[in-house]
Amino acid sequence: MDASEIVEWLRSPPCTAEYLGRRGILRFFDSDDYAQFLLTSKLNERRTQTDKIRPIRNLNLIQAVSCPWEAYNSNTFPKCLTGKVIWEEDVPVSVAALPKGALVTDKGIPWGVKHIQAPQAWGRTTGFRVKVGVIDTGVDFSHPDLRHSLERGINLLYRMALPQDDNGHGTHISGTIAAANELQGMIGVAPRSTIYPVKAFDHNGTAFVSDIILGIEWCVRNQMDVVNMSFGMKTRSRSLLNAVNNAYRSGVLIVASSGNDGRIGDIDYPARYNQTIAVGAINQANRIAKFTNRSGLIDIYAPGDRIVSAWLRGKHREMSGTSMATSHVTGAIALLLSVKPGLTPAQIKAVIKNSAKPLQHGKAPRMAGELNVMRMIKAAEFL
Repeated sequence: MDASEIVEWLRSPPCTAEYLGRRGILRFFDSDDYAQFLLTSKLNERRTQTDKIRPIRNLNLIQAVSCPWEAYNSNTFPKCLTGKVIWEEDVPVSVAALPKGALVTDKGIPWGVKHIQAPQAWGRTTGFRVKVGVIDTGVDFSHPDLRHSLERGINLLYRMALPQDDNGHGTHISGTIAAANELQGMIGVAPRSTIYPVKAFDHNGTAFVSDIILGIEWCVRNQMDVVNMSFGMKTRSRSLLNAVNNAYRSGVLIVASSGNDGRIGDIDYPARYNQTIAVGAINQANRIAKFTNRSGLIDIYAPGDRIVSAWLRGKHREMSGTSMATSHVTGAIALLLSVKPGLTPAQIKAVIKNSAKPLQHGKAPRMAGELNVMRMIKAAEFL
């Protein structure tokens, strides 16, 4: 690998207005090439403190870097990297929820938590000591329902700051998983599990694929037991698939939402990847919600319509979406892992699918069933 060619490329102007906001992921086939590239870029950064260089983000989990889109299209792209890398766009991703519902004053156990029979399992398991990574918009650290359920986590947008939620989506997801305020607030599915918020999304609920990959890498490195990813995109990303595969092989299971476009026969990425648990939404009438994407790739359905959970500034809000369904499944897995620690991602996925309760109004005989905690824990006893 020609170090001088790499240095020249790194010193090129970062971006023009035409490509502002677009990024690409450069993934290396060989670990030695990747290490040499990182070393060259680091040395160049030290030598040229006053020069403008391309902003590079290391994605160590997949042997890749994220950089401005123009970097690949410019004439300065190093020829020495030809045949050594895969290039693809660093695609924007959005959290998966429908427009916000009303703020509410409901307290106690939300209908979804009751519906999946989580309270019946609390005599045996509350998710104690299970580590749950929530890659989202952060969390409201001052919320009374979540104060006893949180660890610091990480803010990938501002590394020195707490992953404080400035959108609300991440707080809502975390509340369904692990809220624990029986007297004055609400109870989540696994009230003694621990949420590790990973803020990868900004106040608009958007992120790049590279942000998600960094979030997955953090969860793997910090040994999360299960990771909630309530977001989706239409575009397949080989880089994201690579990160999901690495997490799966490391024993970290990812739960992902199918999307809210009402499509039949198609669901969002990363839920489409076999190494995740793909979640669709049902409503209070026990029917598949109209908004949910559905296909044979769905692994499980869970409550996702008119779900009340925690919101910013200590409030509660009603929200709908496959995001909300996904958080019920993540909480249920926390309950399972508290009584059966050490289950592999493949075993957990098999238990969830095999123990699903048949949908009352499901037409297709092979359609995935709905989540039921008691059936799930019973099925796991035979492992």
